[in-house]
Amino acid sequence: MLEVGLKHKCELIVDKNNTAASVGSGGLEVFGTPYMVGLMEMTCKECAQKYLDDSQGTVGISISTNHKAATPIGMKVTCECELIEIDRSRLVFSVKCFDELDEIGEGKHERFIIDNEKFLANVNSKIERAKK
Repeated sequence: MLEVGLKHKCELIVDKNNTAASVGSGGLEVFGTPYMVGLMEMTCKECAQKYLDDSQGTVGISISTNHKAATPIGMKVTCECELIEIDRSRLVFSVKCFDELDEIGEGKHERFIIDNEKFLANVNSKIERAKK
C-alpha cells in the first residue's frame, strides 16, 4: 500500500555514456544533469511500482531540481527518494542524489498513477488524430 514515508534508493556508476558531453547538455565528461534527472525519475518510479497492481504504472509530470556538484567518470552516484505526499493519483517525492563525497542534487518530483492500457490507448489515439 502506498503511504507517505516510503523510501527507495538506486545507484549507478558514471561512465562516458551518461556524461554531459555525451548528451550534449555540456562539453565536459562529468555526470550530466539529464541523466541525474532520469535517475531521480527512475528511483521514484521504482518506489511506487512495488505497491501498484501489474496493470498500473506511474508517469512523471513535474520535476524541480538543482544539480549542485559535478561528478567524474568512475564515481558512484546514489539517488534516494521519499514519498512525501499522496493526493488521489498524484504522488510527490523528495529526491536527493549523492556521489561518493557530496550531495550533488536535490529536488521534488511528481508522478501520476495511471492504468497502463488506458494510458497507451489515449497516447496511441494521437496517431489517428494527427492524420485528420
